[in-house]
Amino acid sequence: MVLDEQPSREAMARQGGMMFAIKAEVSDPSMKTFAFSAQKTMYGGKHIAKADTIFIFASENEGGPGLIASGVVTSAKAIAKKPGVARQTPRVSITIRRTALAKRRLGRNELKLFSDWNDGRPETELNFKFYRQATNKIVGISDEAAAFLRGFF
Repeated sequence: MVLDEQPSREAMARQGGMMFAIKAEVSDPSMKTFAFSAQKTMYGGKHIAKADTIFIFASENEGGPGLIASGVVTSAKAIAKKPGVARQTPRVSITIRRTALAKRRLGRNELKLFSDWNDGRPETELNFKFYRQATNKIVGISDEAAAFLRGFF
């Protein structure tokens, strides 16, 4: 999959749904429910919806360890754009019910070696989407990246 292109939500739905990952500040990784307000979205992240699968990364920029949990989105609400501002990153507020805690570490240190942006590896996709621009965000991920992440649970 070329990293700058994302299939439409409709195309993903025909293939069995979309999966997502979020990198954000997490104050308590052991919580059973997470709430994230007005999160930036990139790479199809704005299409997140109730019942979607999501992988949660506690942002290293905020002192977190990287991948901490997987879950199911229990609510998703798009944030209205501010009038008069030409370019705005779409933002979404979501709540997540945790379904599993990560058993192995996966963060910036483990992914930074994967920087050949066109090698098609799931590690490279995650490095590109989360760490090329280090801001916290919700991103759409490929089936291959989701399968790779499932191996950490």
